[in-house]
This record gives sequence, C-alpha cells and structure tokens, in this order.
Amino acid sequence: MVPWILLALAIIAEVFATVMLKMSDGLTRLLPSIGMVLGYGLAFYLESQVIRLGVPMAVTYAVWAGGGIALVVLANRVVFAEPITPMTIGGMGLILAGVLVVQLSGVSSHPA
Repeated sequence: MVPWILLALAIIAEVFATVMLKMSDGLTRLLPSIGMVLGYGLAFYLESQVIRLGVPMAVTYAVWAGGGIALVVLANRVVFAEPITPMTIGGMGLILAGVLVVQLSGVSSHPA
C-alpha cells in the first residue's frame, strides 16, 4: 500500500512541476521556476523510493506517466482553461489501456 501512496504523491508532484513549468514562462519567472525544480526533484525522489520498495520499474513508470498525463490534462483545464476534446479523451483512454497492459503483463523487478 505504501508504494502506491508514494507513487500517487510522485504523480501529484510531477503534475505540480509541469504546471509550474508553464507558469515559469520559459524559466523567466523565478518562483514558478523554483516550484518546477522542487516538484520534479520530489517526483523523481518519490518514484525512486517506489522502485526501491519493489514495484517493477516498468509498472512504476507506466502508472506515473499515464497518471501524470491524465492529471496534466485536467490541471490545464482548471488552471489555464484549455479545452478537453474528444481526441484528448480518446488518447487518455489509450494511455490507460497501455498502463493496464503493462500492469497485467506480469513484469518482474528481477532480471531473468
């Protein structure tokens, strides 16, 4: 249970950092730039702990990337009023399908 909570926190930190990246205006605004660096740093640290706790790296990354993309789409809608189109929803569905395939593939954290 703990690895999945840490992974959720990593995703949230990564989404925060991505929003800060946009708000930094090409890294020309100091506070959003600092938020971006801190957010990505925390996200990578948390992801490293999830892997250390035994969640296979392929699964960790698939969930992190898929969850991050979905939450970035939602954050962009809320923070920047960017539209969510049917194509966007379809793309997120494909990402979810890919994450599920990786999760169900029986990927092991141990070398063969």
